[in-house]
Amino acid sequence: MSRPPTPLAREEPPAATSFASEHPGAVYAVRMLRTDAERAEAAALVQDRQRWLTLCGLPVPAQADVPALFRDPHTNSAGLFEDGKLLACMVPAHDPGLSWGEGPCLRLGRLHTLPGQPDDITRLIALWASDLAARQSLPLVRAEILARHALQAEPIAALLRRLTDMGWDVRGSGPGGREGDRVARLELTAEHRPRLSTLISCQTHAPHLAVEDRSST
Repeated sequence: MSRPPTPLAREEPPAATSFASEHPGAVYAVRMLRTDAERAEAAALVQDRQRWLTLCGLPVPAQADVPALFRDPHTNSAGLFEDGKLLACMVPAHDPGLSWGEGPCLRLGRLHTLPGQPDDITRLIALWASDLAARQSLPLVRAEILARHALQAEPIAALLRRLTDMGWDVRGSGPGGREGDRVARLELTAEHRPRLSTLISCQTHAPHLAVEDRSST
């Protein structure tokens, strides 16, 4: 299926918003992972992604069993789907604040995309998260990515450049998550994007989704 261009223009906030409105014509959908089969698919995606990261010289968590996290029915995980195919999985949460950030945010944890997908998928997730945070009156989206070496060193520097091109701000580095791995700290400004619903249907409930997993993405 060919994908329409991802909308990037800034938009005015709508008069009213809905967190679970379905749009039959939307190409993509973000929804909670509800079944054992969906959670198993997410775990397999994470394993594939971690193998790909290793081949690219990028770090993966040294201790955390992230695939097991996505298999766990108690994890409030979500997925980005296209025609029923899982393209990405994550653990979004309404977080009152991380150790390195002040104030409330939508925390986008454990984000993994299917290897071989274009950067447009990551960009789409950023747009969706920014819009969802705005709908919840949260000012920011925060995320972490593993970065065991200097942020100016390749290949992490190239990844950070792509993320900043998508609107993320790098807020330095430091320990993150329960494992204490060094991470790059990212922030994204919340912004209403009402026309995004023509491209992606948001079928997640409000992001009180998880508060227990303070893990790096």
